[in-house]
Amino acid sequence: MGVVKFLWGAACVLFLMGPLIVVMPIAFTAGGFMIYPIEEWSLRWFRVLFGDPAWRLSIWNSLVVGLASSALATILGTLAGLGLRGRAGLPVALARTAFLLPMAVPAVVLGVGMQLVYARMGLSSTYTGLIVGHAVLSVPFVILSVTAALAGVDRSVERAAASLGAAPPHVLWLVTLPMALPGIVTGFVFAFANSLDEVVLTIFLAGPNQRTLARQMFLQLRDNLTPAIAAAAVTFIIATICIGIAGLWLQNRRKRMGVA
Repeated sequence: MGVVKFLWGAACVLFLMGPLIVVMPIAFTAGGFMIYPIEEWSLRWFRVLFGDPAWRLSIWNSLVVGLASSALATILGTLAGLGLRGRAGLPVALARTAFLLPMAVPAVVLGVGMQLVYARMGLSSTYTGLIVGHAVLSVPFVILSVTAALAGVDRSVERAAASLGAAPPHVLWLVTLPMALPGIVTGFVFAFANSLDEVVLTIFLAGPNQRTLARQMFLQLRDNLTPAIAAAAVTFIIATICIGIAGLWLQNRRKRMGVA
């Protein structure tokens, strides 16, 4: 029975990792096509990825939009988590559902709706509009993370600080937020990862020169299929693994703090 479970688990992992295993070696080919077998190994397409102005601009745009939208989503999500904390009832449940809706609504629907709103507000094809759009998609991740972190904050510590004369803003700044900080940082990390991966909403909201890395890969798949896409995919995978490790580290740190 144990062998069957191991084989089943190995088959599931292989199925999930299959696309990554296939695409990663192609990034190191010296040829001009995405084909097997690979005749010569090279870093040619990584030099193309980081040397071509279009790819460099897409990487820069991804970093700028990702960091800005993650910061905005973290602020909004943290405020929402604090506002919903310890409250119950139908209005609170409806508000929580409204905050989490972007996770369930298809990105194409959000894209069409935002495009119509942005056209009236003059935000079409602007970095501001793109950052706000990515932040809307990322806010639910922050709320879930911050809500879980706030649930672990001991209320008696806050009451003790208040009984010693600390005003509510001071209790929030000096007690509550530091204790919830691992959850806030975790929300920021996941918001950044979500922004890096977002392509559908970007297609609707971004202008011609506002190509993120995910959008550039999508356009290259349509116009010019080269191993540079595989190199970009490997870069994505490495960045995602680093972000995942950071998220796991923060989660474990939060658990240790909770236990302590």
